[in-house]
Amino acid sequence: MNHVLGCSHGCLYPCYAFLMAKRFGKVANYEEWCKPKLVSNTLEILDREIPRLKSKIESVQLCFTTDPFMYGYDEIGEMSMAAIKKLNSAGIRCTVLTKGLLPIELAEQSADNEYGITLISLNEDYRRRTEPGASSYAERIAALKALHVKGCKTWVSIEPYPTPNLIQQDLTEILNAVSFAKRIIFGRTNYSKEISAFTKHRAFYNEQAEIVVRFCREHNISYHIKNGTIT
Repeated sequence: MNHVLGCSHGCLYPCYAFLMAKRFGKVANYEEWCKPKLVSNTLEILDREIPRLKSKIESVQLCFTTDPFMYGYDEIGEMSMAAIKKLNSAGIRCTVLTKGLLPIELAEQSADNEYGITLISLNEDYRRRTEPGASSYAERIAALKALHVKGCKTWVSIEPYPTPNLIQQDLTEILNAVSFAKRIIFGRTNYSKEISAFTKHRAFYNEQAEIVVRFCREHNISYHIKNGTIT
């Protein structure tokens, strides 16, 4: 579910969600995209849709084209928490992904829920260039680990992972920082001219995917390599 239009994190990978919103006339430009608009009747919509669709729902992901715990927007986080509680009370588990801060109150919700962060680097200079409005990497990891300590299911999305012409870094260091997570998803950067300009990007992503697979097997972590990452 996407109960917000836009995202203040303003990711510059570029962001697929922004590109689609602009293409289909949902927003006029990047500046408008970075001023999120909350769907104010989200809970009323859920009250109508849960009884009708409950038997067909395996899980609900928050979110696909926005962020449920958008950094600096408490009202969005409060709405997301209320939605999770409503879904859980109907026996529906939730999967959460954020570049903001996961609240510790999530540990009080369904034990079947899964909580994840996006983490493509540990370098704050790179984060400020590519995810200017998002929370710091260290804060993200700390919030995720706090939920792990509480016994929650945690996961990490390492996507879109940058090529060396964008930043020189060691993927193993990132993996070590989140080795407590239950699941890791790895994927390449798409829709970027800078990636295409790096002529060895196919070999690079093949090598990085192998590192992820090997690390996860050694640490008994579930993993998934996104389609198109390996060629």
